[in-house]
Amino acid sequence: MTEFPLLVLVLGPVLLAEALLARYEVMAYTAGWRTPTTELPQGMPYARGADPGRPPDAYLVYLDGIGKRRFRDTRDGGQLVSALIAGAPELRVLGQVQPYSPLADPLGDRPVWAWLRRRVGLLLFLHNVMQIFVAADRRYRPLYNRAVGAQIVDQLRLAGYRPGSGTPVVLLSYSGGAQVATGAAGELHTRLRAPLLLITVGGFHNGANDLTHARHLHQLTSADDWIERVSVWIFPQRWRLFRRSGWNRAVRAGKVTVHRLEPATHVGRRSYISLERELPGGRSYLDRTAGTVIALIRAHCGAVR
Repeated sequence: MTEFPLLVLVLGPVLLAEALLARYEVMAYTAGWRTPTTELPQGMPYARGADPGRPPDAYLVYLDGIGKRRFRDTRDGGQLVSALIAGAPELRVLGQVQPYSPLADPLGDRPVWAWLRRRVGLLLFLHNVMQIFVAADRRYRPLYNRAVGAQIVDQLRLAGYRPGSGTPVVLLSYSGGAQVATGAAGELHTRLRAPLLLITVGGFHNGANDLTHARHLHQLTSADDWIERVSVWIFPQRWRLFRRSGWNRAVRAGKVTVHRLEPATHVGRRSYISLERELPGGRSYLDRTAGTVIALIRAHCGAVR
């Protein structure tokens, strides 16, 4: 019994500190105290895939889950991005956006967090989880959406995107990246005037963001994904009762299509992007998810043309 009060005493100050730090970034961006970085590590391209000398069929921005803490992809996110580049060489793919940093400041590159990672790795995930809830908070949501939306716009321009060109932009998000993707849609529409497609994989989001400027949202989900279901339970804007929420307006407008990927789970050996498990016929879960994403993008690009 003595362990529980001790755990509370330890975690309580940590959670409070995380909540304050998460809010600091969005306020620092809004107040202009710090300027978001646009530079990438030496030798890292702004986009991969299609030949930069030719217009691609679409630009794809991958917004990773809470494990994202560097410009480079996480292990699982990297597998998905690699599969997309291999399967759809007509796309230009960006994976460097920092969905959990309004200042575009990779968490893993900060000296204090590098020290913590070697000792209390869970805090890195906790930081990004808190950022999701800041992005969902109605007090900070417009500021957060503007900050990360601007980061995506900057990275797309540096990757060669021409505003007003009509080239589609795809926001592919995993888990908590969906909160950022749905929030960034308005900023991308305003600044790029791009045909915008959203694809969520196990999307964890509060349903409050306005999806008016998205052409469509494809929801890749599974009945075995309990983490995504949690977001439906805890955020009232995802409930059918709240008919005027951004999510429910999009559903009624026919902008949301659900794709079932059973028996995939959110994380682990049966995750949507697992190479360890196979479907009948020999395809891995990763191959199925990547194939589904590619087919949706190609159908969208054909409709835009």
